[in-house]
Amino acid sequence: MTFFRVAAATLISVTLASNVTAQDITLTSQDGKVEVTGNLLGFDGEFYRVDTQFGELTVDGSGVTCEGPACPSLTDYVAEIRFSGSSVMAEKVLPALIVGFAQREGLSATPHRSDTGEFTYELHQTGRDAPLGRFFFNPGNTGGGFADLIASETDVVMALREIRPSEQEDAQSTGLGNLSSRVVALDALVPIVARDNPVRQISPADLARVLSGDITNWSDLGGPDAPVSLHLPESGSGLAQGVEDKLLVPANTTLADEVVRHTRSSDLVRTVADDPFAIGIASQAETDGARTLPLTGGCGHALVATRQSIKTEDYPLTSPMFLYLPAIRLPRIARQFLAYTQSPEAQMAIRKAGFVDQSPETMRIGLQGDRLANAVVSGGAEVGLEELQRMIETLRPQSRLSLSFRFEAGSSRPDAQSRSNIRQLAHALETGAIDARKLTFVGFSDGDGAASSNARIALLRAKTVRNAVLSAVETAIPESIELAVDAFGEAMPMACDDTDWGRKVNRRVEVWVQ
Repeated sequence: MTFFRVAAATLISVTLASNVTAQDITLTSQDGKVEVTGNLLGFDGEFYRVDTQFGELTVDGSGVTCEGPACPSLTDYVAEIRFSGSSVMAEKVLPALIVGFAQREGLSATPHRSDTGEFTYELHQTGRDAPLGRFFFNPGNTGGGFADLIASETDVVMALREIRPSEQEDAQSTGLGNLSSRVVALDALVPIVARDNPVRQISPADLARVLSGDITNWSDLGGPDAPVSLHLPESGSGLAQGVEDKLLVPANTTLADEVVRHTRSSDLVRTVADDPFAIGIASQAETDGARTLPLTGGCGHALVATRQSIKTEDYPLTSPMFLYLPAIRLPRIARQFLAYTQSPEAQMAIRKAGFVDQSPETMRIGLQGDRLANAVVSGGAEVGLEELQRMIETLRPQSRLSLSFRFEAGSSRPDAQSRSNIRQLAHALETGAIDARKLTFVGFSDGDGAASSNARIALLRAKTVRNAVLSAVETAIPESIELAVDAFGEAMPMACDDTDWGRKVNRRVEVWVQ
């Protein structure tokens, strides 16, 4: 039987970073009855991509022989993959994952740095001179990573924010298709000050006013009569663009001209830590030496960026770390590495690197005293004692899972972190990673509107998330696990309802396990 398989699903005209010059080759099936001639566009160790008179074809290399000057060596082939974008991800997150992946596979991971700031990790097998793979890194910023991808200068983008519509349009216009994404780690934007700064907390509204230049003196924030010195990461970085998306755009304002930019986040933190009148926005994982300010609102709730509050998105300025990939087939070792990034071993590597992993955690209701106190003090006026008692009685024998679900502004679509949580929870249920008899999807709302309407909306959101998890399951969930839904509307607010960000934080679906 002739074996000449063409992978039609990968017929996208994109130049892989393979260093293979397009030349004539001929691929011949094992029985000699079928030939394909054309220019070699790429080889990933398994499949050839060839530009032929019939268009671009992707051909399984196991069923053909290759003849021509551009035919790659099958024995000395070295898989290569290029990453470009966020310097924080390039210098801290991805190296930790590569080292962990190499250890799991019994390989060595050797870094090589260049004078340009780029660096490479080579993965070697014991006793073999040639590496199995090379991982190239171009540390820069998120915007630059997307630009490199569109210019066919990288394979994967490291991003500290979601792709913007204009970038998605550019990717499609250049033949990259719809870019897929995966969250590899979690972080958060945090306001930082010097340790001796007397201000102890700040509201997102006041923070936006500081960023826009509307507040220029610490006395307006309850501090001393001194000018505010404002510090931010460089323009184009994921952190800086996150500040725009999460703080400035919702406040319908723009950044002040009097802002000091920093190329390296460590320099920003050090400068703020040494200046009692400075304030900056930094990554939660890189605040050593400075003090973070909790976010608060008019009703007194204060939200601190901790591992658990970032995982649950209870902290409103969470910042997932993304890898964006075009719809092309990457080499096998690259696919294996990307699969590893979602594994339990990878989560441990991420935590050791100082960032927030995505491993589900459980929290007993007894450890959530502040939330219960807020439920009593700030719950909607229409929420009666009977409903509060029902909530406590329902949740008391259960534990809250750290995988929560929130929604894009003005939409019923889960946000980026929640979409990742849906896939993660579906996988955990399939594999039995969550040891529970019952999972309850519990909906909550903000206090805007009638309590009865909010309760109905919250229940609808809970059902929507449960159904999304079920749709993401690829095999089956054990019959011993029950998936239930419930809702308590505005009974347990996480933040004040006097701002858009507070209402967004309150509109959520939690998962409780028993």
